[in-house]
Amino acid sequence: MNIRHAIKTRRAMTAVAITTGLVLTVAGCGGGGDDDKPKTEKSSTPSGGKNDAGGEKDKESREPADSVLAEVKGEQGLSLKVTSAKRDEGGFLTVEGTVTNGGSKAWVAASWRGDEKELTKNGGSIAGASLVDTEGKKKYLILRDTEGRCLCTRFTGGVLSGQTVDWFAQFPAPPAETTKVDFQVGAMPPASIEISEGE
Repeated sequence: MNIRHAIKTRRAMTAVAITTGLVLTVAGCGGGGDDDKPKTEKSSTPSGGKNDAGGEKDKESREPADSVLAEVKGEQGLSLKVTSAKRDEGGFLTVEGTVTNGGSKAWVAASWRGDEKELTKNGGSIAGASLVDTEGKKKYLILRDTEGRCLCTRFTGGVLSGQTVDWFAQFPAPPAETTKVDFQVGAMPPASIEISEGE
């Protein structure tokens, strides 16, 4: 009975020792792996993250700079950007951009629709904009249909404080040799823009 009891006790102690050893080994491996991973991630993430984020930030800061042809600031905290000026095959020049209302009140674009009676039907719009070819000494007005509606953006409901809105305007295309014009609207300063050929 003593021998059997001793054998059972040894087996039980051996099993406990093996189990404890395995548990400690697994815990040690698991803990070490977890510790290593965050260290690796921490060491690689900041440098990689900074590079990626820096790359994305650089890309973001480059892209708008490359796509913005001109930016002017003026009346009532407004900021106007011109992002594209493309000559179309049909003899048109399409100018596009954004306007941001940096003022404290909604802006209705009344002064941008122009002074002509014909343009009053356009409401708050960019209908009063023009292009000036200083070298060719010509001024180009926004194209209109037979009822006086401009081929341009209407700011229906106005532009709220802090809001940025896209706009477009179509003009007769200047001659092919004209590559630069000044975009003018309302009391905003003229924005010098380069014309590109449409695809």
